[in-house]
Amino acid sequence: MSATDWSALGVNLAAAAGAALTVLLATCAVGVRRGLHRVVDIAWGIAFAAVAVVTWLLSAGHGDDGRRLLVAAATVVWGLRLAAHIAHRSRGHGEDPRYTALLDKAPGNRTLYALRVVYLGQGALVWLISLPVQAASYSSAPLDALAYVGLAVWATGLAFEAVGDRQLARFKADPANRGRIMDRGLWAWTRHPNYFGDSLVWWGLYLLACTGWQPALAVLLSPVLMTLLLTVGSGKRLLEKHMADRPGYAAYAARTSGFFPLPPRGRARRDP
Repeated sequence: MSATDWSALGVNLAAAAGAALTVLLATCAVGVRRGLHRVVDIAWGIAFAAVAVVTWLLSAGHGDDGRRLLVAAATVVWGLRLAAHIAHRSRGHGEDPRYTALLDKAPGNRTLYALRVVYLGQGALVWLISLPVQAASYSSAPLDALAYVGLAVWATGLAFEAVGDRQLARFKADPANRGRIMDRGLWAWTRHPNYFGDSLVWWGLYLLACTGWQPALAVLLSPVLMTLLLTVGSGKRLLEKHMADRPGYAAYAARTSGFFPLPPRGRARRDP
């Protein structure tokens, strides 16, 4: 029998929606004022962190304290690291071509279209994907073996994401690499170590919410949706479409796994 406090979780769902909405509306105001809607990418991780903090506060007395703290801390660490990385990476850059292309198709007022499609759309995704964080916080089940497996999966994902981002940033910072394809370190094993790591993070958080068959089934959409977004949605698919014409990219793609880390094909791996 599920140990989840479903009635209290229902209240939290509304509060989490409010937290995500607050972050995205504030970000929309900044984006409109600066004429730079790429700021929404920074808000993505912050919104998840906000949902986690609100959930941790509201779930006091309803869920196991150890599980509540663990899932909140894991989400906040992931979200703030991602936000800081994107903020640093985007300094001095103009608008992201993705948002320019999207808003050029706006049927009417561009600001209202950006609010509806970019900001409210991402707010809805934050709410939906954060369901395991919310469900885990309202479970009275103490931490068990599956929870520690989830923590290990989360930690592996965070390491892949952070190390991959760091390796790419160092590669791009070297003028000798201008025009070259990053194919070193983790990038020799997968073309998207950051996306793969992101996916693992959310499967790990999902396992933390699996305290019975009911919550496991109820929040399964979260990691599935995140993985689909990263692979066939706005992540891997769009990035590879953008990179397709770069010299050397076709050869890199032919020898390197598209998502799951695998030994590179056709040549020895180079160290970073």
